Amino acid sequence: MSTWANLGLQDSASPLMEQLIFFHDHALLILVMITVLVGYLMFMLFFNNYVNRFLLHGQLIEMIWTILPAIILLFIAFPSLRLLYLLDEINEPSVTLKSIGHQWYWSYEYSDFNNIEFDSYMIPTNELSTDGFRLLDVDNRIVLPMNSQIRILVTAADVIHSWTIPALGVKVDGTPGRLNQTNFFMNRPGLFYGQCSEICGANHSFMPIVIESVPTNYFIKWISN
Repeated sequence: MSTWANLGLQDSASPLMEQLIFFHDHALLILVMITVLVGYLMFMLFFNNYVNRFLLHGQLIEMIWTILPAIILLFIAFPSLRLLYLLDEINEPSVTLKSIGHQWYWSYEYSDFNNIEFDSYMIPTNELSTDGFRLLDVDNRIVLPMNSQIRILVTAADVIHSWTIPALGVKVDGTPGRLNQTNFFMNRPGLFYGQCSEICGANHSFMPIVIESVPTNYFIKWISN
């Protein structure tokens, strides 16, 4: 989860988030190069004393500053398209989780296992334990197995919500009357925190999501109990 004064992205917990971080660094490097070049040109303009009375046009430089940005955009576009297709790829899922957004809580269904259902509310500050996180902890966490393909189906019962877990690189809008799906793969155990990132009303920021990633045998015990 994000901590105080954390300027970078969260540590990834899935291969898709690793790819998102790589693309972010790739785009940022190109942005820094463009900024340095343009800054240098603007700086040198202040000290340029040369004047050419007869300079009316320059086809060569105009061709360069038209073609070069187009090539730079291609270097951003191709990795971006590859990543978009990777994010949309649904592999054979081991577990399917259905998430339904309500005002102001989430409902979850494990339809693969005798239709286990529960609601997940934020724990109020006055009921929070000393080791809990304010505005982020919930009374019922989602328990999912690590090293398994997880498919999540997201919808909403009232207004648009957004199921978002930054550490997993997952952000899916839940729209009333529609069923959106995505998948993720958790490669380490731990607790992963998220929130509703859609402006769905006054209390939308009080709809936290907590995933507990556990080994498969612990998950089977949890399901059995």
